[in-house]
Amino acid sequence: MNNPSLVSADTTAGELEAILSAAQEAASALRDSTGSERASWLRAVGTAIDEERAELLDLAAAESHLARAALDAEVNRTVFQLEHLAQAAESGELLRVLAEPADADYAVAARPSLVQAMTPLGPVLVFTASNFPFAFSVAGNDFASALAAGCPVVVKANPGHLGLSARTAEVVSGALAKAGAPEGTFAHIQGVEPGVAALRDPRIKACGFTGSVAGGRALFDIAASRPDPIPFYGELGSLNPVFVTPAAATARAEEIAAGFAASITFRGGQLCTKPGVLIAPEGSGILDSAGAAVAEIEPVTLLTDRITDAFAEGTKSLSGLPGARVVAGGAGTSPTLVAVPAATVLADGGSSLEECFGPAAVVIEYRDPAEIGAIARVLGPSLTATIHGEPADAVAESLVDRLGSLAGRVIWNGWPTGVSVTRALHHGGPYPATTSPTYGSIGAGSAQRWLRPVTYQNWPVELLPREVRAHVDPSAV
Repeated sequence: MNNPSLVSADTTAGELEAILSAAQEAASALRDSTGSERASWLRAVGTAIDEERAELLDLAAAESHLARAALDAEVNRTVFQLEHLAQAAESGELLRVLAEPADADYAVAARPSLVQAMTPLGPVLVFTASNFPFAFSVAGNDFASALAAGCPVVVKANPGHLGLSARTAEVVSGALAKAGAPEGTFAHIQGVEPGVAALRDPRIKACGFTGSVAGGRALFDIAASRPDPIPFYGELGSLNPVFVTPAAATARAEEIAAGFAASITFRGGQLCTKPGVLIAPEGSGILDSAGAAVAEIEPVTLLTDRITDAFAEGTKSLSGLPGARVVAGGAGTSPTLVAVPAATVLADGGSSLEECFGPAAVVIEYRDPAEIGAIARVLGPSLTATIHGEPADAVAESLVDRLGSLAGRVIWNGWPTGVSVTRALHHGGPYPATTSPTYGSIGAGSAQRWLRPVTYQNWPVELLPREVRAHVDPSAV
């Protein structure tokens, strides 16, 4: 339930115009800011959120129906993300400065003195996620990475937690103002039409989105069809398949079944990395054990009515597949496990398997190890792909190349839920997992979405932009 004292009407056309004008004005000031200055702003936001933790948690628990302990951990992650991006901003790593001296004898032709560095795109629009009301919302990683890159940010509130969004926006705005960030650095808007209008506006130079395939694709098409198309970084749908080799099933079937059941039901199964399909040997006992574990879990209250309705449709669709058998759940919002023959998936080229957002998953049992490779070849792209195997496992080895082309993160003997905020982790994948597989939406690397390279040819070092100048050795050019 949204808090009526915090939730206002949709942003008006006049309000949106003022917000976008201020963001455009701030873009120049942010482009001239230093990484250390931006780091101080990010840290100020992190401190303010931590200080208002109790109130924000009350709002989040009431609106999202997620457990308070899980939300509290999410606040920790959000504050950590802000610090992580702050460190990236002040270190200069986001600039990616590359300097080459003039060379009259260069092989192709005489080479001028060249300095390449990244520069911010300009105002960024962020559509927030429903399932992470802190870490992927108003002060989440998209906001933090865009600000670290030097871009003003306009955040569109998620309808699933409007009260929390409004209050978080107040906290962020106050922290930025107190820390000395330029006016227009951050703004918060509400409503479907204002969000679309902002996306169409030429002052917005890039967009981030986390949500459904249908919603994300509609916005992606708008961004691409503008007179001046802009980058649209959307995280959409993902099955996150898990492959169990015969050797792994023989060695630890009960452990795999328990881990699978826990992973598909964590946070009500409302995670972009939830494993939506598990491929295991027939007769291994994994299906029955996982079904028994899932059946013991009580029905959950999902994030929104829309997600609840979509979950019911999704489980109905899975249950109606040829040869499908409901092993657990199947009614209301009960955690649901459906068994589907390998032949069904191979016959339709994998088209029958679609993400069901919520605590539901499919188990495909294979009879011949050769089928596991065939299934891997028909599954669509995902954020993650997992192998449960054993040392010197030939079946696992045969899958590595395929899974590397299928997903942005390939996991060995683990589960995809639980994402570390760090530099080496890639949270992305080919479409429809994301609209831009070369970038992820978590960690310091996500800031590169909001930057573009500029080369300064034959420029005196003392006239380069001040932050670039600070990272160039004059003797190198």
